[in-house]
Amino acid sequence: MNSCCSTETHRRRKLQRREQVLFTAPAATMVAMTKRLKSFQIVLSDPSKTFYCGGEKVCGRVEVEVNEMTRVSAVKVVALGCAKVEYAKGKQRCRQEAEYLRHEEVLSLHDQPTDADGSVVLRPGNKYQYTFGFDLPDQGQLVSSYKGKFGYVQYCVKAKLERPQQPTLECKKCFEVEEPLDINTPDLLSPTGGSKEKKVTCMFIPDGQVSLNAKIDRRGFCEGEDICINAKFENTCSRIVVPKAAIIAKHTYQANGRTKVFRQKLSSVRGNHIISGMCDAWQGKTIRVPKIKPSMLGCNIIRVEYALMIYIHIPGSEKLILELPLVIGTAGLGSRSNSVSSQEGSVSNASQSWVSLQMPSNPPSYSNLTRDVRLDQPLTPLLCDCDDTDGDSPIFMRSSSFQFPSSPVFAETEEEYNGNVRMLPVC
Repeated sequence: MNSCCSTETHRRRKLQRREQVLFTAPAATMVAMTKRLKSFQIVLSDPSKTFYCGGEKVCGRVEVEVNEMTRVSAVKVVALGCAKVEYAKGKQRCRQEAEYLRHEEVLSLHDQPTDADGSVVLRPGNKYQYTFGFDLPDQGQLVSSYKGKFGYVQYCVKAKLERPQQPTLECKKCFEVEEPLDINTPDLLSPTGGSKEKKVTCMFIPDGQVSLNAKIDRRGFCEGEDICINAKFENTCSRIVVPKAAIIAKHTYQANGRTKVFRQKLSSVRGNHIISGMCDAWQGKTIRVPKIKPSMLGCNIIRVEYALMIYIHIPGSEKLILELPLVIGTAGLGSRSNSVSSQEGSVSNASQSWVSLQMPSNPPSYSNLTRDVRLDQPLTPLLCDCDDTDGDSPIFMRSSSFQFPSSPVFAETEEEYNGNVRMLPVC
């Protein structure tokens, strides 16, 4: 029995030693290959440049330092740019690639003697620099750099160090590409809008309907700009509904004839609760475009689109959704001035919108307000507010005790005006 155990233990130790040799041999070989090199890297000429555009020149150098004499047969530079999509669809692996850039050249050292075969000998203590430069394709032939959940668009420069009778060493340097997308076109500067309505039922019994009508002054925006929303919401059902708006990103991936769509909510705003038989209006309610990548519409396998989703959350029922397409352009193309002018235009046309509200000219005062605060007619008690998630809104109203208000600041009153705290009965 003991002899059997000792034999089994000896066999296991022998297998472990064999596995250690197999797994550590490549690493030791790699160390042996790279111990002669002190540094091997790519440095772009303008490190502060955050991105390149189509038609620009990418320049840089390959820096090499060695610890001992090393013979190099050639140094090559390869510039690559490709889009790649990869995801699993059940047991099938969907994968697709598209190439947008490929450039290759052989670099040489100036004032460095070469042998008959073109090889050079690098010596310790010296820093060798191989310069390179290439032009990117013209605008419209590239797509912007992108990294998503199921795919990416990547541009990089690879340097290959070839040595006689030894494996080739490589290093890589990635760079960003951003294709300009100008939003100052008549199509993107024109207003857009729409309307939707939905009949609500309770146990297959009609329970009224909700409707929304919304518009924005243009479709093209850049990051950091405000989207002004004019909208009207009506509620004739017995439930308490909540109007909301959000900026949505839609990522579409195509591979092997299949399409995968990934939707993402970027930022959102909400309005007041609307009880049965009432309506509410947004007049110039704003939602800011967050820091996001521009729309990507020119790639064959990856597409990034944006939309403004205006919707009404209905407890116990599906949302009523209206989507208005957006195009997010690149900054620095004069869109800021257009944004300011469009906002001024929306304010000047406020009287022509669906609901006309009066702006207070002076700060409010409570000097004429007595301690006996009585209401001429009963009002709806305040509703229990909920967070900004899409959870269930309160269906029943909760009464709250009325307290004597303190004198408000004028800025807060103006903010309440923009927030549209006023509710109107359904016409």
